Amino acid sequence: MRVLLVEDDKELGDMIKRVLSVEGYEVEWVQDGFLALKNLSEKDYDLLLLDLMLPRFDGIKICKKVRESKDIPILVITARGQIEDKVEGLQAGADDYITKPFSFKELLARDPSGYEKVQKNRRHNKGGRAHYKSGVPRGHIQR
Repeated sequence: MRVLLVEDDKELGDMIKRVLSVEGYEVEWVQDGFLALKNLSEKDYDLLLLDLMLPRFDGIKICKKVRESKDIPILVITARGQIEDKVEGLQAGADDYITKPFSFKELLARDPSGYEKVQKNRRHNKGGRAHYKSGVPRGHIQR
């Protein structure tokens, strides 16, 4: 599985890359949003691990830009842990959201193949907002 890791913290990025590589993932790591978009336009990946607070182009903008043309699963990994931040990330197109600090056990427990259901649903809705099993659009609260 090819993973694009977008993380500007050198120590954390190096650790994530090493852990995922040991688990059999092929990881490319970039440290800013501009390079992330460049790589995503030139190569295909199976998973995008994305920090939100990045130099040159923030993660929310990257999510939105990626969703214009790709169905790649996006897992946000960020220090922004407020409910509003999580909702914004999910509404921008993220499939999952982990707040820092996190354990690598938690990261590895996230099964990227599970995101395929969301991706298929997004394609079924012709590029529209993904829906949960309940049929409620992502980012909408059922009343």
